[in-house]
Amino acid sequence: MLQQVVDRRLSGKNKSIGNRERFLRRYREQIRDAVRKAVSGRGIQDIENGEDISLPRHDVSEPGFGHGAGGTRETVHPGNREYVRGDRIERPQGGGSGGAGQGASADGSGEDDFVFRITREEFMQYFFDDLALPHLVRTQLLPDAPEWKSQRAGFISEGNPTSLHVVRSMRTALGRRIAMGGEARRELRELRQKLALMLRNDETPRGEIVALQARIELLQKRLRQIPFLDPFDLRFRNRVRVPQPTAKAAMFCLMDVSGSMDEARKDIAKRFFILLYLFLQRHYEKTEVIFIRHHTQAAEVTEEEFFRATETGGTVVSSALTLMQQVIEARYPPSEWNIYGAQASDGDNWHQDSTLCREILVNKLLPLSRYFAYVQVADEDQNLWEEYAKVKEEHANFAMQKITGVADIYPVFRELFKKAGTS
Repeated sequence: MLQQVVDRRLSGKNKSIGNRERFLRRYREQIRDAVRKAVSGRGIQDIENGEDISLPRHDVSEPGFGHGAGGTRETVHPGNREYVRGDRIERPQGGGSGGAGQGASADGSGEDDFVFRITREEFMQYFFDDLALPHLVRTQLLPDAPEWKSQRAGFISEGNPTSLHVVRSMRTALGRRIAMGGEARRELRELRQKLALMLRNDETPRGEIVALQARIELLQKRLRQIPFLDPFDLRFRNRVRVPQPTAKAAMFCLMDVSGSMDEARKDIAKRFFILLYLFLQRHYEKTEVIFIRHHTQAAEVTEEEFFRATETGGTVVSSALTLMQQVIEARYPPSEWNIYGAQASDGDNWHQDSTLCREILVNKLLPLSRYFAYVQVADEDQNLWEEYAKVKEEHANFAMQKITGVADIYPVFRELFKKAGTS
């Protein structure tokens, strides 16, 4: 008879997802360190690609076991004419280790580090492993796209064999056997006591003894016919799907595109926001990103316009903060959304406007926001930095950092969005 076998495993043939996941869990710290080192050698645009990870040979070495000779043995070893007990052996000349090392040996043999490739998804997982949006809370259950979670809901009499609960089934079978045979066992116990008394009494008629023995055999047969395990006894673990609250977050990205922001500074700011955008896409499906750029006037733009358009002009930072407040009031009520803000600027601003920016942050935006991060892509202390420093001293949900070069982007990003309790 011809049978057709269809392989529906997610891993496909000749692959082992389970073994790979165990390997990644086992060397989690080494892989995470390798990913962090790889970040410094690639551009932000290429950050989503996979990576060849090299682990030191001693980190992936497996323990070896062997059997000793055992028993009592007599062995004659070669003689030694150079050393006696207690002598110190000098280190070999040339700085060698005296044995086969990781590098090339005299005969060309050696052992290389273990190299394997992690996928794009795995790279991003380790890259953003210990980062999170601070103060993220679950504010509302989304009726249109709820998240579901499977949880236990007692036991049922029908189900998949893999969910069979053996202990509960045996307990039910024991209770059934006790209930079905309880009366018969009680009667059997009484009849056996009565039979013992009748056998001790020589005057008991033989016919009564035979009748009593027949009744005892009938009860024993009836008890033996009670099945040890019946399909009715089987109990299966029951699991149901329940909706889970989904956190909704609105992330506002504000960037200065004025004339004081040269191309190098704009490039650093764009790279920071690209990293932030990838981070949000990775961890929070229910997050909406709002892009606002400004010079003397602010405008809400698309992602393409935000990262690629080139404009110049004066600087009025308060225009972007005011527009952010208007968008929140129009589309993102704080009772339903977690509001986050990230602002990038060189710090150059009209002096009177910097004071207004601090007032807008303190009185209007920070009370509505979970977290607001300011990144200055310049080393000098501008008037906007001085005003924002006053805000940082008084509000825990406000953070600020400086980025002076491309190499500072990722460390600053980690500092701004690291999980609570991590270093």
